[in-house]
Amino acid sequence: MSIRQISCRAALVSALWLLGAPPAAAQNTATTVQLPTFGVAVDADGLLTLKTYPDPTGRLTMERITAARRQLSQDLLAASPLRKVSLVRLEAAVRRRLEAGQEPDPAMCNLAGLVRLKCVFFYPETNDVVIAGPAEGWAEDLSGRVRGIASGRPVLELEDLVVALRAFAPNGRGTPFVGCTIDPTPEAMQRLGQFTRRIPSVVPERQRGAVGVQIAQGMREALGLAPIRVFGVPADTHFARVLVEADYRMKLIGIGLEPPPVKMASYLDLLRNNAPMQRWWFTPNYECVKVTGDRLGMELVGEGVQLLSESQLVGPDGQFRSGAPANKASELFTAGFTRKYPELAARSPVFAQLRNLIDMTIAAAFIRQQDYYNRAGWTMPLWGDEGRFPVRNRPAPGHVAAAVNATWKGSRLIALAGGGVSIRPAEAFASGRVADDEDGRLAGLRSDVKRAMPDDRWWWD
Repeated sequence: MSIRQISCRAALVSALWLLGAPPAAAQNTATTVQLPTFGVAVDADGLLTLKTYPDPTGRLTMERITAARRQLSQDLLAASPLRKVSLVRLEAAVRRRLEAGQEPDPAMCNLAGLVRLKCVFFYPETNDVVIAGPAEGWAEDLSGRVRGIASGRPVLELEDLVVALRAFAPNGRGTPFVGCTIDPTPEAMQRLGQFTRRIPSVVPERQRGAVGVQIAQGMREALGLAPIRVFGVPADTHFARVLVEADYRMKLIGIGLEPPPVKMASYLDLLRNNAPMQRWWFTPNYECVKVTGDRLGMELVGEGVQLLSESQLVGPDGQFRSGAPANKASELFTAGFTRKYPELAARSPVFAQLRNLIDMTIAAAFIRQQDYYNRAGWTMPLWGDEGRFPVRNRPAPGHVAAAVNATWKGSRLIALAGGGVSIRPAEAFASGRVADDEDGRLAGLRSDVKRAMPDDRWWWD
């Protein structure tokens, strides 16, 4: 058998495994709970672990917000439904600060408080490439994330935008696959199979608690550390760390090791019987990419993220293979996660950050696809040079320890596979996903943005 299945005459532990370290305690995933601030840490050896930053009274958070309100100018504090940022002008402004021996200021680092990237506009008469979206004042939370004061949504960060632009650089070729995976090695899967064959076929009811703990520990030891792979962008960037954390935290929610911040069913809640290995991964999911007739404007329409699933078999060599029967519980979980994604992103900032990364990646791909670089005479001289503008400044996440959840449910041993994040911009621009600006609204918005463009600023409302 490709997956070790063990029937118990009394009952059997259903064990679910996931790569990553579990939080201290899991709570009932069927109810909405209040979460502390979550984050991850990566040590010098590349080991990724989950961290929590409790603030039970909210006092520390309010102190940071109060300090931010004092430091930010009133125009940056004001919420804007559509703030505009000229990338060409911003790069020039950052260069001037660096040449003067200064670091980029907070407005530059946080893209003037943008919390979504909704539009891209090109103005050939001024050689400006402009991105636009809702914006607000910001403050840093306890985990180090920079978040909007009014909405709590993470702001877009300059270093992430630079990583996305470099992935689709002016003279680049091809359409890279941007994403990550966290998968067990074949050797780990073989060890897991050997371990499961030693599980007793009959477990008396009074012993189930202790046996469940032993099974979880045995699976954890069998799986050991699993490699993290990052594609299309450097692994030692903030961009990569967000990809990995979002993938990791989604799977913890799925197997009941992290309570979801909104009311939703986990895979563990939905599972009723035996299932093959499951693979879950994030991909872009826009209603459409709307473009103007002259291709000088683009708008991302929709939430931008979906979660997909695939059932897999595991051969005796420990390799994953497609072709397993579909799993209804997994399909329901991923559909529910996608449907709830706007709420999840509002409550758990890493999922909003993932959406920001996808938005920036699709925008960067569109800029290169439409040849805005050459048409604007913009070679990205500063941002394209790691030596002059470094963004590869963090320990790269290399591996994580196995996290295992065990519960008495059904009569088979269930294992959960890896997955990841897959951002393929070509799919967002595929036939049927690009919509024309038939009513001219986007073209009109582009003209309005141009009329309001100041002569001496890199951002405006």
